[in-house]
Amino acid sequence: MAYWLMKSEPDVFSFDDLVAKNKRGEVEEWHGVRNYAARNNMKAMAVGDEAFFYHSNIGKEIVGIMKVVALAHPDSTAELNAKGEVVWECVDMEAVKPLPKPVTLATIKQTPELANLELIKLSRLSVSKVSPEEWTLICAMGGL
Repeated sequence: MAYWLMKSEPDVFSFDDLVAKNKRGEVEEWHGVRNYAARNNMKAMAVGDEAFFYHSNIGKEIVGIMKVVALAHPDSTAELNAKGEVVWECVDMEAVKPLPKPVTLATIKQTPELANLELIKLSRLSVSKVSPEEWTLICAMGGL
C-alpha cells in the first residue's frame, strides 16, 4: 500500500462534504487537478491506497484519511485536447475516518522528522506522496 496527501479548499469541498457524500452512497471523483505531477501521482495510485485529506488555504491542516476506490480514469471536468483526448485523469475517493486532532501545517513544519514531506518541499503540489514513516508519525500526531 502507498500513502498520499491530497489537498482541497474546505470552502469548496471539505472532508465533511466527502463524509456526507459517502453516506449517500456516492464516492468523490478527485477532479479538477491540472498539474502533471499531481496527475501522475493519481495514475500511480492503487485501489486501497490511503491518503490524508488536507484542508488548504483555510485551516491548512490534515483533517482526515480517505482511500482510493477506483483507479485513474478520465476527469469528467476536463476538456479534450487537440487530438480529441482527455489528458487529465483522476481517482475516486472515499472517506475512512477523521483525525481526532487535526495536524496543522505549522506543527508539521516544526517536526524535524517531516522536513522532507512533499507537502513542505513541493508546497504547491495538490497530490503528493507520503512515506510510510511520515504516515505513521502524522497518524500518531493526529491521535490515531
